[in-house]
Parts: sequence; structure tokens; C-alpha cells
Amino acid sequence: MQILIVDDILVNRILLKEILKTFNGIAIKEAENGESAIQKIETSNFDIILMDIEMPVMNGLEATKYIRNKLKKPKCDIPIIAITAHNPNNFIHMYSKVGFNDIMIKPYSIEKIKKILAKYL
Repeated sequence: MQILIVDDILVNRILLKEILKTFNGIAIKEAENGESAIQKIETSNFDIILMDIEMPVMNGLEATKYIRNKLKKPKCDIPIIAITAHNPNNFIHMYSKVGFNDIMIKPYSIEKIKKILAKYL
């Protein structure tokens, strides 16, 4: 199972990576912004993407729109989970409209991640 973590904050990527390492059979790649994520998606295969919303260069909303509208199948259909510290009730309509499959609210926990992985993998 290949997972791409997209977050501009190194500590957030490290935390997610360490939590994901507790699960067997997961390979993890990282990107620091949406543009870098798209480059990795175009050249590798992923089973799920954990995408931060607020990032420099290209944010998570822009990157998700690009993936859904510009990439070919099966890459355009990869489950993309928004990761954010924002209240999801304020943005839920925007997330689904852009093409996110789900939202995971920070702070992360093993249980939250396990639930997301079980739902999409």
C-alpha cells in the first residue's frame, strides 16, 4: 500500500509518517506542497493521498482540483483525504465540491488514521 503525505510543515509529515509506520505493509512518500505532490502522483502509484489544505506554491484545494480534472484514470480517482485544523462544518461543502473523499481533523491519532485507512483501502 502506497500513501502520499502532502503537508508543508515537516513536523506534521513526520508525525503522520511515524503513525503510519505502525501499520504493516505501508510505503510512504512525502511532498511539501500541491505542486510537488502532483509531480509524484504523475510518476508513482498511490493508494491514498493525505492532503493538507493550506500550503505555499499550490494549496490542497488547487492540487485536488488538478488531480481530479487533469490527470487520467486511475490517478484522477485516488482517494484524497483533506487534513486540516479548521472546523470542517465551515468548509464541508467546499471540500466535497473540490473532490476530496473525506476530511481528517488535526490533531491526528492512530484511531483516526486507522478509520480512514479502513474506509478507503
